[in-house]
Amino acid sequence: MTDRSTSPRRAPWTASVLTLYPDAFPGVLDTSIIGTAAKNGLWQLETVDIRDFAVNRHRTVDGPPAGGGAGLVLKPDISAKAIDSVVRPDGNSGDDRPLLYMTPRGKPLTQDRVKQLAAGPGLVCFCGRFEGLDERVIESRGMEEVSIGDFVLAGGEVAAQAMIEACVRLLPGVLGNSDSAAEESFETGLLEYPLYTKPRMFEGREIPAVLSSGDHGAVDRWRRAQMEEITKARRPDLWDAHLKRQGDSPSRSEDHERD
Repeated sequence: MTDRSTSPRRAPWTASVLTLYPDAFPGVLDTSIIGTAAKNGLWQLETVDIRDFAVNRHRTVDGPPAGGGAGLVLKPDISAKAIDSVVRPDGNSGDDRPLLYMTPRGKPLTQDRVKQLAAGPGLVCFCGRFEGLDERVIESRGMEEVSIGDFVLAGGEVAAQAMIEACVRLLPGVLGNSDSAAEESFETGLLEYPLYTKPRMFEGREIPAVLSSGDHGAVDRWRRAQMEEITKARRPDLWDAHLKRQGDSPSRSEDHERD
């Protein structure tokens, strides 16, 4: 994990994070397989302190919202300078990484989008604070607005770390077993099946017998059934999308179940 000021652009997948709190990084990105992958040169993190581009001695980066209202807004001139230090506004910097803005009003981050980001050269991420970023910067820099859920955080740093971790774990060589990713939630459009390990009996609860049967076909069928049942109960939106991919519809499925 390095600061941008000491590191030129290089080949590994690179995440550049613009933030008012660079000390928040690498945070969890320096732990477990994600941190090990960075140490092994599989990816790289660089931080840019937005406050370094402030013009007064107080390093002011915000102002009151035009039209009145509560809170403060990140100033456009300072924010734009910080962004342009990484990606030139004319698009001729030779850096084709997407410019992402973490915000609750953004498009929900999905596993499909994570795969796309992981397959590219990296990403540039702007972490919002206060009430948000001046809209003119978002428009002029063509920023992609991204949300990690229908809730509000104090800033975009935690959201950025979650998104980066999701991407890095898909990079070649990061996971010890590449098959692990193929069986996880969202990979097939369904949530993951229940997981068990020894001891066979725990607090009066036993591992399902089928998992100890040695019948791999039966195990696969049980897992598939569990994935469908859990998805239908917990995420009706994913279940409906799954049915559509199967050429079915919710009403047809329900009629079939009633039969």
